[in-house]
Amino acid sequence: MDKLKEMTRRRKRAHTRLAGARSKVYRAFLDMEEAAFSDGELAKKHKELIAVGISVVIDCESCMQWHIEQAVQAGANEKEVLEAIEVGIEMGGGPATVSARFALEVMDSVFSR
Repeated sequence: MDKLKEMTRRRKRAHTRLAGARSKVYRAFLDMEEAAFSDGELAKKHKELIAVGISVVIDCESCMQWHIEQAVQAGANEKEVLEAIEVGIEMGGGPATVSARFALEVMDSVFSR
C-alpha cells in the first residue's frame, strides 16, 4: 500500500503546485471535474463508478485510485465498485484484466484488508 500512499502524496503535491501557480488550464480542469461529477440526472456515486470502469480500460492507476476513493466517499459499497471494475474488464477485454489487478489492490486499501 506504500505505492498508493506515494501516489496520493504526489497528486497532492502537484495539485498544490498547479493551484499555487494559478494555472488557468488547471483551474478550468478542476471546474470541469466539479461540473462533471456533481449530482444531476446521475448521482455523483454513479458517475464515479463510471469513471472507475473507464480508469480500468485506460489503465490509469492514479485515476483508479482517485475514482474508487471518490466513489466510496459518495456512498458506493464494495460490490458496486467491483461491478464497475468488471464492466471495465468487459469493455477493455483481456488487457483490462491487468489494470483490474491494481484496482483490486486499491479496493483492499479502501475497504481495509
